Amino acid sequence: PALSANGRVACGTCHSQHLAFADGVALGKFGVSGKRLDRNTPPLFNLAWHGGFFWDGGAKDLESQVFGPLMHPDEMGANPNKVIQRLKAKPGYEQAFLQVFNDSINSAYLARALAQFQRTLLSYQSRWDAVQQGQATFSPLELQGQALFKQHCQACHVPPLFTDLQYHNNGLDTAYSAAKERLAMGRFRITFDSTQMGAYKTPTLRNVALTAPYMHDGRMATLQQVLQHYQTGIQPSPWLDTLLVQPPNNSGMVFTPDQQAALLAFLHTLTDSVFIKNQAYNMPL
Repeated sequence: PALSANGRVACGTCHSQHLAFADGVALGKFGVSGKRLDRNTPPLFNLAWHGGFFWDGGAKDLESQVFGPLMHPDEMGANPNKVIQRLKAKPGYEQAFLQVFNDSINSAYLARALAQFQRTLLSYQSRWDAVQQGQATFSPLELQGQALFKQHCQACHVPPLFTDLQYHNNGLDTAYSAAKERLAMGRFRITFDSTQMGAYKTPTLRNVALTAPYMHDGRMATLQQVLQHYQTGIQPSPWLDTLLVQPPNNSGMVFTPDQQAALLAFLHTLTDSVFIKNQAYNMPL
């Protein structure tokens, strides 16, 4: 909490371990201002392999990503200089920074420390992982779901990270407002590449059963709603990803109720119960 303007909001306020370091609400409202944010809080794990952060890839590395929530007026609202003075006054921190960096606390070292902690958040002990290692097997329903996943989902949600780390327009909207610093425009607001209008980073599906609600703005409360979107809710636009234009009717995917149940069963095998209970992530300084 010492990192925030009011001394009451920590990174962990919006990134709870039992939710795979997400917060379980559509748009966070736990920051210093009490206002709802404009984007859904992403889970935090396996970030060491990511090359872009935030839903639109606005930060290229974890060190630069740190300053987004740290300084945003609706999140932690901090003045880095004041944060540094506050940390220097707290027992243990000055000595810890001297030990690690051979120097006093500054904003660059603060960012590096937070980034390095985030790189330790590793999720790799789901039942899917156990199956890959020959230590478990899938049920018939889960096997059916895996086959459906490979056919319909794996092009973007690539194992083992279950994301391609790319940006796609998945047919949520047909118009994109320029308000609020063009947040609705997705990746386009960063690259100004017209093909990336309304494109957002592919979220990982690891621990997906824990990280509802879904999409960049949390508009879908359940996985069932997500599957329904890909069947009947895809909005056509010039920017819609071609992977979502499927035969026979060039619209969405088609799942029977039994197939939906199988796909959901497979997605639940990606939950890593060891990760969300790991006590190492709760250790004090």
